[in-house]
Formats: sequence, C-alpha cells, structure tokens
Amino acid sequence: MYAVIKTGGKQYKVSEGETLDVELLGPTDADAGVELRPVLVVDGDDVLSTPAQLAGATVSARVVGEAKGPKVTGFTYKNKTNSARRWGHRQRYSRIEITGISAG
Repeated sequence: MYAVIKTGGKQYKVSEGETLDVELLGPTDADAGVELRPVLVVDGDDVLSTPAQLAGATVSARVVGEAKGPKVTGFTYKNKTNSARRWGHRQRYSRIEITGISAG
C-alpha cells in the first residue's frame, strides 16, 4: 500500500515506515504526530483518487526532527557602478516518518 501526499506545494509518494524531508511544518516538537491528507491511495488493485473516495483517508506521520538542505550561494554584480552583493541561503526541512496509511 502506498499513497501520494501533498505538503508544502509538493507531492510525495510514501509508504509506511518511510522517512522523508518535507518543507518546514511550523513550530512542531520532535515526536509530534502529524495527519496528512492524501491525493491518491493505492492498495493492491484498489485505487482511491476522487474526493468522495478520499474523504476519510489519512496518512499519519511522526516528526523525527529538522534537517537543512544544501547551501545555495549567489552573487550579483553591476558593471561600472561599484555594486556587488554576495548572498546565501540554506533551506530548513522537517524530517518525518510515515507511521500509517488509512484508506478510511
């Protein structure tokens, strides 16, 4: 059984016991439970995809901790104006573990 969930503007294919990094889920504690709404649930030959079929379906997860993505650096420069700027960014993620998939 697997499901496709949507969080942070992205979709992820998940199965039970899987660990993945998603966009930061706000101020959540470690070991906090999170309920996610699936977009698609596949259980063998049964495929649930319409809103009526997915009304009671949930994907439960546990927040394991936080992680950081790779450092992204940039540099802007304008010729003949003595204008240069260096910047960097490192995205923060929530690491979650999928604990269960319920088809409802």
